[in-house]
Amino acid sequence: MSDTAPLRGVTALVTGASSGLGRHFSLTLAQAGAEVILAARRPTTLTSAVLEIHALGGRAHAVAMDVRSRDSVRVALEEVGAQTGRCVNVLVNNAGVADTKAALRYDDGDWASIVGTNLTGAWTVAQETASRMVEQRVAGSIINITSILANRVAGGVSPYCAAKAGLRHLTQALAVELARHQIRVNSLAPGYIVTDLNRDFLEGDKGEQLRMRNPMRRFGALSDLDGPLLLLASPASAYMTGAELVVDGGHQCNPL
Repeated sequence: MSDTAPLRGVTALVTGASSGLGRHFSLTLAQAGAEVILAARRPTTLTSAVLEIHALGGRAHAVAMDVRSRDSVRVALEEVGAQTGRCVNVLVNNAGVADTKAALRYDDGDWASIVGTNLTGAWTVAQETASRMVEQRVAGSIINITSILANRVAGGVSPYCAAKAGLRHLTQALAVELARHQIRVNSLAPGYIVTDLNRDFLEGDKGEQLRMRNPMRRFGALSDLDGPLLLLASPASAYMTGAELVVDGGHQCNPL
């Protein structure tokens, strides 16, 4: 890693880091000089990402964290302090789950899982992390990963839409309260980004319909999120809080 890395000296925690966006965010932050804590319910799923960061000359650790359990979050944050000797000062609230079915087919368990992970889990991790920043008088940045569905809706994903819209509003509410502690809270709202989890869908007929509705006529690549993520994580966004960065190729500008 370069001595001029913009995030040198930063301790970053990424939730939901075992695959997809979370794994990519972890690698991006490490390459920018941050010491990265990768969190997931099963830390064994993080091994390959941690080894990849080490191979690139970066610093990374894995911790077990179930964002739906406050006790799990607290234990994980204590472990972070023991491993790094420092408080987390950049949090990427990325953990999330989704399902697709008609609104009348969702049951209470589906709602509890989706909203509990995407919204309540993000709240819990943000609150616990920010409490430690305030206690240790550490300035920091919280980045909540929302979605373009925080601002518009789609069929078949009603609990997910509700959770992401709630997280967008929570971002602004936390930004107001935490600004006095020099803690910035912003959201990053990806559009349709190709990952291993959604590749088959996006390359199918329904995906082609979505692609043709995008002004850029393409889906996003993981690397399209690097610049916005690093902006929000670094001092380059020192006067930004309560903001939402939408990265969707102009998708949500198109009328439904």
